[in-house]
Amino acid sequence: MISLQSIAGGKRAAFLLLALLVAALLLLPESRQESFLLVGRHVAAAVAAPLHVVDAAKQEMDTLWARYLALQHAREENEVFRQQIGRLQQENARLRESAAATNRLRDLLELKERLPYPTLAAQVVGRDPTNWYRSIIINKGTQEGLAADMGVVSTAGVIGRIVKVYDHLAIVLLIIDQNNAVTGLVQRTRDEGIVEGTAKGLARIKYLPLLSTVKVGDQVITSGLAGGFPRGLPVGTITKIERREAELFLSAEIAPDSDFTRIEEVLIITSPRETAQLPATPFPLQPPASGKRDAGDAR
Repeated sequence: MISLQSIAGGKRAAFLLLALLVAALLLLPESRQESFLLVGRHVAAAVAAPLHVVDAAKQEMDTLWARYLALQHAREENEVFRQQIGRLQQENARLRESAAATNRLRDLLELKERLPYPTLAAQVVGRDPTNWYRSIIINKGTQEGLAADMGVVSTAGVIGRIVKVYDHLAIVLLIIDQNNAVTGLVQRTRDEGIVEGTAKGLARIKYLPLLSTVKVGDQVITSGLAGGFPRGLPVGTITKIERREAELFLSAEIAPDSDFTRIEEVLIITSPRETAQLPATPFPLQPPASGKRDAGDAR
């Protein structure tokens, strides 16, 4: 590859030769200048050819260098834009999460205002890492007035009940755990039974009358006869009827209304019996279908 030093050296040699020709023209007699000029033209042509090559090479190198500088500048600009896009994506994700949390807290606030008994809002901060129990951990405890056996609900329905309380934490055993049980009521038939968890991560209602007309699709609600729940809170929908011979009662599997894998905020029923019981029909935990809201954002 032709270097800049060789190009500069070639130009200096050409200028030196040109200076010698000019000096010869000035010093030689006039009679010999014409023949010298003829020789000079051939020499100049011979010298000019490599100079053109050198000059073309220099122009090509200048062009390549300019392109390199432009490419380097474009690369730096692209890196700046890439960083800006990354920051904007992070900000967008943060704003989306903030909006989702605001919507959840607004729904929870509306539920709190509609329920006719004292409640306390809490955030889910952990889950049972073992397979022994199906439970969640909330960020409220005895210092906030919580106690064992208090019922826990979400905007979808019954979640479970508190089984252990610390200063600022509490463990909630979900209704899909086999060690949990609440009194339930089939809304359509008015048959009462015990709702408990199953090994499949669902729930079932036991001890229904043998002659009950319960069927798949019936809604199960809390009966309010025992435990930390008042009457009328949604539990789930019956998906399967179990009729076994030689048994005096029926049982039915329930698909809970709550999605226990997506619980982030809950309400704890701190005193379910201080006020009047809920009506026999399920209480509308979800916001009205029209989407109208009266409460502001909860934080």
